[in-house]
Amino acid sequence: MNASCLGGYHLTFQGYKTFEWYFNELDKAGVDGVTVAEPYLVELLRDYSMETVISCVAHVDSPQRAEFFEALGADAIAVDTNINRDFGMLEAIKKAVHCDIRVLVNEGCLYKCPFRHAHFNLFSHITAARSSSPQAQPPNIFGDYYFDKCISIRVRDPSQIIRSPWIRPEDLKDYEAIGIDGFKISGRANTVSWILNCMVAYHHRELKGNLLEVLDCPSELSYTFYVDNALLDGCISQWKNCKKICDECRYCDELTSKVLKVIKK
Repeated sequence: MNASCLGGYHLTFQGYKTFEWYFNELDKAGVDGVTVAEPYLVELLRDYSMETVISCVAHVDSPQRAEFFEALGADAIAVDTNINRDFGMLEAIKKAVHCDIRVLVNEGCLYKCPFRHAHFNLFSHITAARSSSPQAQPPNIFGDYYFDKCISIRVRDPSQIIRSPWIRPEDLKDYEAIGIDGFKISGRANTVSWILNCMVAYHHRELKGNLLEVLDCPSELSYTFYVDNALLDGCISQWKNCKKICDECRYCDELTSKVLKVIKK
């Protein structure tokens, strides 16, 4: 339900009736909550008892944006992962709204990824083609350009893996200290065993071994690189106060040489 683009279908009469029917069925089934990114759907959900959760796909990255979604009817907001390590911004958002604030802990996307919006839209249109009509066919794309570029950038520059705004299991306490205690695990398309391993690591707040094994990132990276999680102890102190001007800072570049190794076949 958290598509970044619905192609205008939701604003047609047929689309409205489809979502109205679907939300009614979810509500009757006793569903706890619905995660959406489209503002129009946030308002539609006001008529139901289910919790309305704003997806990170909505890119809530400021107090102002959070306030807008809360006014529309949001009960909880999963903030944009790009601000995961911006504690000043997280605290400002937390103070600006009354709804729950949640963070996605293990997404392995590039920091400030230039492909993010386009990639989400691609997924949206591929899946929307099937949901809007049983006879509809998804576009016959020749490949996932964004996925391939995402991998190649990090293979050429592994420091991008360290810059990615993931949150270590051991660092959840730093977020609780500023009032954020809602932690979401990414990777529902992965195997059940992988999801369970992630849940165990974050539940126990401890991971021994390769951090990439719990990050929702292309498996090609976890087969290629080893990031020693133990060597990242204390790094959160630097990231919490980082100005995010990488060309001047170079902290992650230096850190990469210490914690990341290429796995020899």
